Amino acid sequence: MSRRLIQIVEVGPRDGLQNEKTVLDPAVRAELVRRLEAAGARRIEAVSFVHPKYVPQMAGAETVMAALPHEAGRSRIGLVLNGRGYDRALTTAVDEVNVSLSATDGFGLKNQGLAVKDQLAMLGEIVARRHNSQTSDVVPSLSATLSCVWGCPFDGEVSVQQVGDLVGAIGALGVGEIALADTIGAGDPWAVTRKVEAARRAAPEARLRLHFHDTRNTGLANAYAGVEAGVDVLDASVGGIGGCPFAPGATGNIATEDLVYMLERAGFQTGYDLDALIETARWIGAVLGRPAPSALSRAGGFPRR
Repeated sequence: MSRRLIQIVEVGPRDGLQNEKTVLDPAVRAELVRRLEAAGARRIEAVSFVHPKYVPQMAGAETVMAALPHEAGRSRIGLVLNGRGYDRALTTAVDEVNVSLSATDGFGLKNQGLAVKDQLAMLGEIVARRHNSQTSDVVPSLSATLSCVWGCPFDGEVSVQQVGDLVGAIGALGVGEIALADTIGAGDPWAVTRKVEAARRAAPEARLRLHFHDTRNTGLANAYAGVEAGVDVLDASVGGIGGCPFAPGATGNIATEDLVYMLERAGFQTGYDLDALIETARWIGAVLGRPAPSALSRAGGFPRR
């Protein structure tokens, strides 16, 4: 019997680096992407097309992508917050554009200057542009991430109904994959189950992806709940690095190597080389000038090989 495959989308080069004090050159960020792909990443959030005034860690996205030519079997994702970012993404070799939206007005206004209704309108305009495009070029695929699904640093609790309504609106636009993000690490496994079920009811045709931060040490438990609820795409960041400049107190994503270890021990497939991931986590920690916070980068895998 074949083992169930869980796809892990590596977000370290974007979400992992965007909150670090050390600003890395585009060449180093491209090197991180290459190391992660050598460790098994086949879908990776490589860049963010945001204004460098607000997120200087993501400056030079075009330069990063120029160093990463198209390769079969690999998808490099560019995050965008608005139509201007989408325009920039289209000038590069990104394979996929991920549009970020928020479940709350409070975070949406802080993160991208748009209330929820305006974010949905922005996404609708991008979808319409794609449908009306007359270009012969290959258009990158499109996904959407809904932030603050399990809690907002400005507006507080986010209800199941609120999430269901927004996921339904995104799904109605024809977006094929919707990521639910715990931006500040406020969720718990039971709330994960409830909101995954609500999202599935609201957008039954969409593929769900989950994105957890480990701010309150519930990240892996939440990933487990998501897998048990039938989700087979999870985001993670090598070394557990990361955070959000616009979410006070938020720490990194669940660590890719920690997630791979848990899933592989349980009998799932991930396609990653755990030893290579640990080596990459230690490398990026050295580049950033501090040990990576992940458990596996400290303890290593088990059994020892």
